[in-house]
Amino acid sequence: MRDFSRRGLIGLGAGAAAAMGLAACGTQQEDGSGPGHGSGGKTPGTSGSPKPTARPIGDGSTAHTGKQPNQPGKPVPLEPGQTPPQFVIFSWDGAGEVGNGLFPRFLDLAKAHGAHMTFFLSGLYLLPESKKRKYLPPNNAPGASDIGYLTDDHIKATLQNVRRAWLEGHEIGTHFNGHFCGEAHGSVKWWTPKQWRSEIDQAKAFVKEWRTNTGWTDLPSLPFDYDKELVGARTPCLLGQSNLLPTARELGWRYDASSSGGLQIWPQKKQGIWDLPLQQIPFPGHSFEVLSMDYNILANQSLNTTKAPSYNYPGWRTQATNAYISGFKRAYETNRAPFFIGNHFEHWNGGIYMDAVEAALKHIAREKEKGEDVRIVSFRQFVDWLDVQRPEVLNKLRTLGVGQQPAGGWKTFLADTGKAGTGKAGSSASGASANGA
Repeated sequence: MRDFSRRGLIGLGAGAAAAMGLAACGTQQEDGSGPGHGSGGKTPGTSGSPKPTARPIGDGSTAHTGKQPNQPGKPVPLEPGQTPPQFVIFSWDGAGEVGNGLFPRFLDLAKAHGAHMTFFLSGLYLLPESKKRKYLPPNNAPGASDIGYLTDDHIKATLQNVRRAWLEGHEIGTHFNGHFCGEAHGSVKWWTPKQWRSEIDQAKAFVKEWRTNTGWTDLPSLPFDYDKELVGARTPCLLGQSNLLPTARELGWRYDASSSGGLQIWPQKKQGIWDLPLQQIPFPGHSFEVLSMDYNILANQSLNTTKAPSYNYPGWRTQATNAYISGFKRAYETNRAPFFIGNHFEHWNGGIYMDAVEAALKHIAREKEKGEDVRIVSFRQFVDWLDVQRPEVLNKLRTLGVGQQPAGGWKTFLADTGKAGTGKAGSSASGASANGA
């Protein structure tokens, strides 16, 4: 089978299924202290709506509701000789609820296991198609998009699930808008920093002005200030990072998850931004590795076909599940590099990739629930931890290659990194990043 991972194949947005019907969505959580970063406990919370003291922002599409609930405790630096936690970050591109019930399914799964995730919301998923000419994509016609606009019912379902996600402690990032991936002039691959700024401003506006654009007055506000909430992104098709980063830095973003072909090693900064790429992980039955995203596994199994013959599904489901678990185990049992998994809310090949992600998360959660220091967190929560580590500790961690054990064990390997204390991390020069695009 051909090695699609080396060609940078990535997924499409969740809007590919935008014609489906409205799904029932769950209720939200309100205040409650989440477990500390080192805790293996489940995230507590009580049902309800944002506090009555919520202050609307702008047209009331969003609101100030105070500190985000259900967050881990304040991160602390590693002590000399301390074993690093095993971080695992599940992320979702598009983050629209298009009637297939996948958004609430994975919110329920995360809640059951005390996990947090990152949802990269496509701004267009909150813009009615009747208002699509409000979108002015760089190098494309007004209203153009390579992903579909959602129906009104799906926009409402997306709002409900995004609201619930934030209240339950998850991160809301951005997947931008029109998802232009081809080689033509309009592709995000060719956008300038100024054009990226236009795309970002519009993506934020569609979130901050959904009430004006829809005319709906009977739905609750999103309970966050998106200007402050938004600190990271993943670009469509993992393209255009080099020109995005200067703009991201100007906006004060803290990380970018847009590069591909990364190795399972400890990350560093690129142009002042944490570079958190999709990673190459073992692909059972093959000598090559595959990117840690559902679509890339699909591409290697069914050559981009999303509806392959169903007799393949059981074997492919097992293979996808074992790829994720193998990636986790390789890091967990060796260099403890963070493990990043990318997904889409899609029923490709009978939904086997969603089943694989769920099985992998449950496997990882079992390690956490044994009392092991395994943390299923959002990208934002992960960089919170990175930013309090001392540079000498992170520099030492970066010397470990893929699958490399620390010499003499962690107590010896990190024994000479000084005493714990606060300090700015990531000050070392950034290295080259593999790019399969």
